[in-house]
Amino acid sequence: MRRILALVFLLSVIAWGQGSSTSSDDACRKDSPKEVDKLKCTCGKFKIPGCAQELFTGEPIHIAVGSIAPQNGFGAGLAYVGHKNTDNWRDSWNADAIGSINGSWRAGIYAKFVPSAGKKIGIHKGTKNFKPNLGDLPEHPVISLYAQAISLNKLAYFGLGPATTPAGRAYYGMRETIVGGSIFKPINERWKVSLYGELNGRFVALRPSLGQPSPTIGALYTEATAPGLTTQPGTFQLGEGIRMTPVRFNDHLRLNYSAMYQQYIAGSNFSFQRLTFDLGHQFAIYKTTRIFVPRESNGPDQCALDSSDKRGSPCPEAFSRNLEGSFGFRVYNVLSFTPGGDIVPFYFQPTFGGSDINGNPWLPSYQDYRFRAPNLLLFRENFEHSIGKWPIGFTVMGDEGKVSLTRGGLSSAPWLSSFSAGLTLRAGGFPMVYLLYSRGNAEGGHWIANVNTSLLGGSSRPSLF
Repeated sequence: MRRILALVFLLSVIAWGQGSSTSSDDACRKDSPKEVDKLKCTCGKFKIPGCAQELFTGEPIHIAVGSIAPQNGFGAGLAYVGHKNTDNWRDSWNADAIGSINGSWRAGIYAKFVPSAGKKIGIHKGTKNFKPNLGDLPEHPVISLYAQAISLNKLAYFGLGPATTPAGRAYYGMRETIVGGSIFKPINERWKVSLYGELNGRFVALRPSLGQPSPTIGALYTEATAPGLTTQPGTFQLGEGIRMTPVRFNDHLRLNYSAMYQQYIAGSNFSFQRLTFDLGHQFAIYKTTRIFVPRESNGPDQCALDSSDKRGSPCPEAFSRNLEGSFGFRVYNVLSFTPGGDIVPFYFQPTFGGSDINGNPWLPSYQDYRFRAPNLLLFRENFEHSIGKWPIGFTVMGDEGKVSLTRGGLSSAPWLSSFSAGLTLRAGGFPMVYLLYSRGNAEGGHWIANVNTSLLGGSSRPSLF
């Protein structure tokens, strides 16, 4: 917790620097495309905000930080960003590797290929004609290729379904390698409708997790109670989806709707299909409130709006002197299909409680990974507002959710609830850090401190389930 609080302070310096950098600082960073010259300009002259921004967001090399996965600590390492622009394509590639104090690590290579035909994306300084949500920026088709490996030494398992208890907690370790690619294709600019397709190879290896507060998973569970415990076949995974992100009512309403159908093809009776609906609604209170979504054309270590700038386009400014606030409502539904008597291995099942393996806080008053099942339903209500003119804000949220071993069981499964309050840190318009305390169940309260795994505005990494 002390490491996370120290990081919150450091990132707040970065965020404040984004909103308060002087014109001379900006010119200094842009005069030379070389990273060493930018560091001399800021760090060499003891300009703390500019130096921190360059160290953590600069190109081609910067310090990479982020939460690896719940219970596996905060990771730090290095990231490399490169790009090449031609008359027809804007290509970029990211490579990063981080490790945590408990021995967990993640490393990956991510490439983006964007057709450059059409109007270039530009950067506009100041707030004149400022579009808070950047809804007028055109989207382009994006081809993504990636290879990522992650090793986690401490993951909790409580059994399957809604009737599990804390006494059933066990721990395991896991390594997962994902190799694949995706295609993102906008089809309607007015309503921001896009099609999405992915093709992945997933390779999972489980191991015991010893020396933890609870036994290792093999001491409490078998293949019958934890399907996939004894064998983890390679899985070929396809996915097709549609997304809609329109901005309406003078930028006060932003919808983020998506639907995804995935097919997991594997041996050992572990083939299944999954249908996911994610319906997000955000209502901005002020004209200056920005409700951004990650840009598909960026890699996870990139945050620039204009990747065609050969000098290295800076990350979006925080505009932290504006009051910002919003209300939100979200519906998240996962349905699994197992034809022919196949089953969903437990390591590919979504979880509720604390944060899931991707770092998303769901029902955070419970322990991490507390409820696990092939089918789930969640409703979330949230409110977030800045504190004065600082990049730090406060948030309150309520979750109501249920999990079930069968799709039909969702109707009769018990509702689980959680209420949370805490602080957020936004940099460049994106929530980078959550520090939450949650209550709302018979199992007590739970603290969550999470640092976004992607840079400001960078695209998300491949899901681990």
